[in-house]
Amino acid sequence: MIEETRALGRTGLRSGPIAFGGAQIGNFAVPVSSDQAIETVEAAWDGGIRYFDVAPHYGLGLAEERLGMALASRPRNEFIVSTKVGRLLVPNPDGPTPDDQGFVVTSPLMRIYDFSRDGILRSIDGSLRRLQLDRIDVVYVHDPDEYYPQALNEAFPALEELRSQGVIASYGAGMNQAEMLADFVRYTDADVMMGAGLLTLLDQSALEDLAPEAERRGASIVAAAPFNSGLLATAHPSAEATFNYAKAPAGLVDRADRIAELCMSHGVTLPAAALQYPLRTRAVSSVCVGMRSPSQVRGNLELMATGIPEEFWADLDASGLLRPAP
Repeated sequence: MIEETRALGRTGLRSGPIAFGGAQIGNFAVPVSSDQAIETVEAAWDGGIRYFDVAPHYGLGLAEERLGMALASRPRNEFIVSTKVGRLLVPNPDGPTPDDQGFVVTSPLMRIYDFSRDGILRSIDGSLRRLQLDRIDVVYVHDPDEYYPQALNEAFPALEELRSQGVIASYGAGMNQAEMLADFVRYTDADVMMGAGLLTLLDQSALEDLAPEAERRGASIVAAAPFNSGLLATAHPSAEATFNYAKAPAGLVDRADRIAELCMSHGVTLPAAALQYPLRTRAVSSVCVGMRSPSQVRGNLELMATGIPEEFWADLDASGLLRPAP
């Protein structure tokens, strides 16, 4: 059972070291039944996980609907839910259509990018309905890479308005790049940023600017995708493994293999080190990892609970295989 918590932003929210990533219960890459999705959330709850992250993007609303069903009977003040804005779900004029963005679903809805104030408000209304909630704890502006001015000038002010009304408690952005996240910390009152694959054993780009800026401003980082989509998920990295959803370059496979050898010399597994590594950075509140089955939940909880000697981290820092955590 998880007991340790860290501050999640500046609003009094606190998270355990591991958060539930909900893309998989939205049928990311492979289909998951509704029963299995709910059983997976229940296993996470039983293991002490109390922070659950989803998005309208995940299965065209399916992940939000399933999470809402799974948490409907739980005391509202005992869990944290984050969702995202920026991909607004609207009726598809072609009717029910198979998804073409990685989710195994056929839906009458489609996504449109919309970071306007109206789009944010409409997106939140839809999420509240699907999640069966009257408020959302954290809202992330989702992948605004090509929409920076509109996100800064419309999306974030809209979220501040919703926070002042009590509709949401906290907000930030969720992205696959650190530079823009650091800008949002610097230029808005956002207090939680989700960085996917940016603070891992193979990618420490969040340490350049995002982590120092977050610490300076009292903001938090949720480190998502700690396994970089697969390369760090097994004790012995495979040449066929993926890195950020593409085939891993040979150089990265070699680097992961060298880190795995160092892990083994200390009696540690590569996945355990990968899952725990982000928490070495002070600004990190939680590590968000996707889970699609109760066995995956239990496996990730075991990895997070694995004792890792300080000698391993010291040797890893001295190895030149990654830069030291601040």
